[in-house]
Amino acid sequence: MFESLSDRFDGIFGRLRGKGRLSEGDVDEAMREIRLALLEADVNFQVVKDFVARVRERCLGSDVATSLTPGQQVVKIVDEELTGILGGETLAITFAPRPPTVVLMAGLQGSGKTTNSAKLASWFKSQGRHPLLIGADLQRPAAVEQLRTLGDRIDVPVFSDPSDPVSAARAGLEEAKATGRDVVICDTAGRLSIDEELMDEIRQISDTLEPHYTFLVIDAMTGQDAVNTAEAFHETLELDGVILTKLDGDARGGAALSVKEVVGRPIAFASTGEGLDAFEQFHPDRMADRILGMGDVLTLIEKAEEVFEEEQAEEAARKMLEGTFTFDDFLEQMAAVRKMGNLSSIVGMLPGVPKELKNADIDEGEMGRIEAIVRSMTTDERNHPEIIDGSRRARIAKGSGTSASQVAALCKQFGEMQKMMKGLMGPTFAKKKAKKNRKKAKKGGRVTASKKQRALQQKNAATQLPQLDEALIQQLEDQDLPFRLPGR
Repeated sequence: MFESLSDRFDGIFGRLRGKGRLSEGDVDEAMREIRLALLEADVNFQVVKDFVARVRERCLGSDVATSLTPGQQVVKIVDEELTGILGGETLAITFAPRPPTVVLMAGLQGSGKTTNSAKLASWFKSQGRHPLLIGADLQRPAAVEQLRTLGDRIDVPVFSDPSDPVSAARAGLEEAKATGRDVVICDTAGRLSIDEELMDEIRQISDTLEPHYTFLVIDAMTGQDAVNTAEAFHETLELDGVILTKLDGDARGGAALSVKEVVGRPIAFASTGEGLDAFEQFHPDRMADRILGMGDVLTLIEKAEEVFEEEQAEEAARKMLEGTFTFDDFLEQMAAVRKMGNLSSIVGMLPGVPKELKNADIDEGEMGRIEAIVRSMTTDERNHPEIIDGSRRARIAKGSGTSASQVAALCKQFGEMQKMMKGLMGPTFAKKKAKKNRKKAKKGGRVTASKKQRALQQKNAATQLPQLDEALIQQLEDQDLPFRLPGR
């Protein structure tokens, strides 16, 4: 979404970093470019005006003027101000002391309320909660059926009553209390435009449920219209936050950068894809870093922690370093990476990646071809790829729908990776590993059987009496010692 804005900022800051000192004219020129970049990104005009004024005031301060790296100071200021207009802090979701916690979903038709209701239920479920979905959208044909289908996919029950939306909401809340559900998410009807009928209905549902959170679902592709919609709903419902959909689209991003400043309510969640798991809390600081090309390492780590088991990752790392990493292990790691999302989004989270690589069209199908090649191998071939000769390559290529040259290239790359990892071990790594095992032995940690035996021998040797000959013992006894020798 923010690619063009990121490119503009990258060019502006690149010119500033090349200057040893920044004059007022340099700052004014940079502010003009930033103003133009934000307006082109469809950010609200008043938001842009206030943002540029705050940044300019801070850039002309003494900290930037006396800094040895004024360009970096300007980047830091813009980063902090961007974080501010995006919301400042992540919205903390708290739960009602007396369950259930009630969430009301509102928005225009086509904004994605029903799908995002299911996504939100899935998110609550990942937090250890037991949500219930209420289908109060009785206007759109098959809206309740769609919600039931999505609920089945995430194993969350759905309640609805065909009488009227207010009665459905009331009965759904009673159902949640009776069945012990601690979170209730109510999906409501939308319209093609804001009208009194829509507002009156959503107001009645809100009065009935008395929700702890009211979220407005808005489409990021609609730009400034999304902000106008948020203002209208906020006047009626007192919104607690906004759920921004299609954040992975090619819109200019003006809605995300404007809604907090205009409406006064933060972006609570962001939908980043079509899958029900492509839904996450919105972190303003991380988004600001991504806009400025600094990456988003924290989100990347969180995604990795969701799909990689700690013991599994440690075992894979050990096999890599010892050179025993097989194609089966490779398949496991590749499957975990695919669960993290598409490769383009993962690359976009890495800091310092050139924009040419970020904007490159990464072929997701290549991973499928690699998986097909590996799965066409026998168990022996996966464990010992060096046995793959010409006839085996032809068989694997036929089974995977690829060419023999592609099979050979994969085997060669895999072999080079194994050699590289073995080279990384080297004598230095072996010494460090031995030292680490000795420390574990002293602390009672886990070591290999041979090292356990050596540690036990060293311990016994330390507790045994020294071997003294008889002449030395007699000499000691002839002296007037304050103690008696053992056994004498």
